Amino acid sequence: MLIENIEKVIVGKHETIFAVTAALLAGGHVLIEDVPGVGKTQLASAMAKSVNGIFNRIQLTPDIMPSDVVGFTMINSATHETEYRKGAAFCNFLLADEINRASPKAQSALLEAMEERQISIDGNTHALPVPFMVMATQNPVETYGTYHLPEAQMDRFIMKVSMGYPTADEELLVLSRTENTNPVKEISDVISIDDVKDMQEEVKAVRCTDSVKAYIIALCNETRDSDCIRLGASPRGSIALFKAAKAAAYINGRDYVLPEDVKELAVSVLSHRLMLSPKGKAEFGTAENIVQAILGKVPVPEGPDAKGNNGGK
Repeated sequence: MLIENIEKVIVGKHETIFAVTAALLAGGHVLIEDVPGVGKTQLASAMAKSVNGIFNRIQLTPDIMPSDVVGFTMINSATHETEYRKGAAFCNFLLADEINRASPKAQSALLEAMEERQISIDGNTHALPVPFMVMATQNPVETYGTYHLPEAQMDRFIMKVSMGYPTADEELLVLSRTENTNPVKEISDVISIDDVKDMQEEVKAVRCTDSVKAYIIALCNETRDSDCIRLGASPRGSIALFKAAKAAAYINGRDYVLPEDVKELAVSVLSHRLMLSPKGKAEFGTAENIVQAILGKVPVPEGPDAKGNNGGK
């Protein structure tokens, strides 16, 4: 239902919408990276509007302060007591538009919020709403006035997805849908925040056999052992792939994970966590290509155990 509602706005990007939905159900955050004008902000807005939750958008620029994101404390002139004023992060869905335009100080303000779902200011800890999801966008080709996201922050995103250009037929449909209005304004919520919480708990209950877990670990180990990769996927990467695969299985209507669920999201989950060596750049060009090569190299588990026949026992 959620995917179908988003597809009323985003044309021909089922795989990307599937990945973002899986990220939501897995309790993760998403980095949407692509050139301007292909629908990054539209996708994030459509996701947030499809769920009856609190949606905040912050347009990140070099002059954005950390307090704009996480809030600040001030003295109430009437009561002379300290009060906390919430920042943009206090919501269910935070669209951090053009995150690479924010200064490193503002970018780092999101680290605790993304990892711990809380904000610590002046010795006090403030819990964020549940669920909390950051959907950040960035333009990979424009470098003027931008700040590269550090690897520690990239690792906080459960996956990175790209939109890509539409086909001619898809673009014709886009023109028709946008002729009179923005299609985001025409959709309404189809699920509630409580529905999302319930689905996230159901995703946690999805079974995963030891052989599929070993397959996930083998994929991540391959990124650490390859001389084409300078920095491989961390244990956080294997955990992210594990959670994403469970969410994919849930969306596909199963209560157990198949190797195909792992393969479906492996590129989105692992590629942004890798740093290629000069040899890797020469042979593969991009991290996405090397993850695809690893998927073709690592043996896929077969037999009853790989089909979820003993994972829940």
